[in-house]
Amino acid sequence: MPGSNSSDPGAAPPTRGSADPMALTVHDGPAPMLPTGARQHRGRLTMFLVLLACAAPVIVSYFTYFVWRPDARNNYAELIQPTRSMPPGLALHALDGQSVPVNSLHGQWLLLVVAGANCDARCEAHLFEQRQIREMTGRERDRIDRVWLVTDDAPVRPEIAQAMKGGGGTPAATVLRVSRESVAAWLEPEPGKSLEDHLYLVDPMGEWMMRAPAALEPKRLHKDLERLLRASSFWDRPGREP
Repeated sequence: MPGSNSSDPGAAPPTRGSADPMALTVHDGPAPMLPTGARQHRGRLTMFLVLLACAAPVIVSYFTYFVWRPDARNNYAELIQPTRSMPPGLALHALDGQSVPVNSLHGQWLLLVVAGANCDARCEAHLFEQRQIREMTGRERDRIDRVWLVTDDAPVRPEIAQAMKGGGGTPAATVLRVSRESVAAWLEPEPGKSLEDHLYLVDPMGEWMMRAPAALEPKRLHKDLERLLRASSFWDRPGREP
């Protein structure tokens, strides 16, 4: 009948909790569940992304220097490719004769000088330049250690030993005895040069990766070192792990 209400006037109103189909919405249904296989796949993908995020800084810094190097032709020092690991059996001793573990040198960039205990004029120049280059890196200098590998058993000249103790805000250098033969099995000079003619750069993982020219120009080597420190700043921090 026109204008009449089509609902039953005598019908009781719906009670709370009744299954009134008009009151249901799509939100009232149970949440859809992913198949077990899909959930496992999503979990593996999440774990992979987390691991990739953790490893990315190291990967990027080494990719920049060892794979994609648009300015490689401007490097002053020679990059060693492939790098050479510090021999785990390298017999290192402090000047007092105490044995020093090889892995105690890991965790810092190392500027190495190789010379006999008598330390001739060339050796003195390298030790001075070693200190100068470290200081030139400014606030990054705490990521670099100076190391002198003494290749004989002679006593170190007192004035040189005193200079290696540092002072004036500069920490002491690390002075270690090791046989020349052992060093020659790891480091290598340019053709026609000797081990004592160069400064060598070792990364925090113990990899020899750069050799300075015999006719050293400290400012140019400093620029190479500065770029390396900048590229590795994502994963390398000052000081060794305890």
